Amino acid sequence: MNPKLLAHATIVNRGRSFVGSVLVERGKISAVFEGEYPADISENVEIVDLKGKWILPGVIDDQVHFREPGLTHKGEITTESRAAVAGGVTTFMEMPNTNPQTITQKELQKKFDRAAAVSPSNYSFYIGATNDNLDEVMATDVNNVCGIKIFMGSSTGNMLVDNTEALDKIFKNANLLIATHCEDEATIRANSKIFKDRYGDNVPFDQHPIIRSHEACYLSSSKAVELAKKHDTRLHILHISTGIETNLFGNDVPLEQKRITSEACIHHLWFSDADYAAKGAFIKWNPAVKSAEDRDTIWEALLDDRIDVVATDHAPHSYEEKSGNYWTAPSGGPLIQHSVLAMLDFVNQGRISIERAVEKLSHSPARCYQIKDRGYIEPGMFADLAIVDRANPTLVEKPTLLYKCGWSPFEGHQFNSSIYMTFVNGEIAYSNGEVNDSCRGSAISFSR
Repeated sequence: MNPKLLAHATIVNRGRSFVGSVLVERGKISAVFEGEYPADISENVEIVDLKGKWILPGVIDDQVHFREPGLTHKGEITTESRAAVAGGVTTFMEMPNTNPQTITQKELQKKFDRAAAVSPSNYSFYIGATNDNLDEVMATDVNNVCGIKIFMGSSTGNMLVDNTEALDKIFKNANLLIATHCEDEATIRANSKIFKDRYGDNVPFDQHPIIRSHEACYLSSSKAVELAKKHDTRLHILHISTGIETNLFGNDVPLEQKRITSEACIHHLWFSDADYAAKGAFIKWNPAVKSAEDRDTIWEALLDDRIDVVATDHAPHSYEEKSGNYWTAPSGGPLIQHSVLAMLDFVNQGRISIERAVEKLSHSPARCYQIKDRGYIEPGMFADLAIVDRANPTLVEKPTLLYKCGWSPFEGHQFNSSIYMTFVNGEIAYSNGEVNDSCRGSAISFSR
């Protein structure tokens, strides 16, 4: 790759925005110039004029489901990673509820090998915990694997860990970050029976947040926090969906010193239960999208740093699957192609600054997971960059979607910005509406 100077753009990094240029050489950022770049830049440097554009650190999405192996009618590492780079996401961390489940070192390595062969984005994968695979979990390389995933509530590809003794052992012995899906299964089953008896197969979708209730979320999240405090475990609670859960988290120390952190997802920041009437199963997630009040409280916690990270929980299902009734339509939806654009809409609304959006999408995931040399626009960092055109809107239509499932909960919405280019390790992964299918990302590493 020839050196490139990404010139005359607005650069957003570490709470600042300034006009300048970024020099990319051998896959990394070698210099950042504020104002005009030096006149003696070498003649063999390709200058890419980005006047009027914005350079953001590539997004690190710490929670995705790409469905490979075994569920590839929904999505594949190839298709979903292509959608990722088209959305300015340069690194993803993928979940273990596939078929077979990623609960052994052998299956974990297969995913890394597959991503190395096909993914234009950087990647890591979680090892999944079960009631009886502690030995496999403990064999995980802490410097090359993002974390341990525990489903403390069932979801697609049921991996529920519901044995109290097993949970305690995992939290006690974990030697790297534990990421949890927290919903109390007993509460959900009791609620499900009530609504099944009341409605049969015709449960209205707006009852989803009642079935998968505030109580179900809080009981499970508080249990995870209790176990983490008991064993001083590094805990990261995914997709916070209720206002009451935000009280479990603190903001009194820097992120690097926190032992318990949390994540908000785009859909819980965007939608509310008022949207079920129009979108039905297509905004059915676990945990459920809840009230506007919950959404507002999650926003408050995000902005005061009780919630640390913004991610997608990208989880595609086929359109046909999603067209079923309440009990048959699976939970989850595709989001990774539009997470940056959604956050930029929030920036335009004045809900969050561009600098804080970058912090939650890029800086904080890098800090939270202790990722080496990514998440910032600084010399020595890998050149993972999202180039944004904030003057060019994006209308979400089916022909523009790169997801294998072919639909989006944002269809019909026009975002105020667009992704102009995406760089992964200094190589153009996406430009002019096209993915560079020769680009290959790398497995990320961690400083632990």
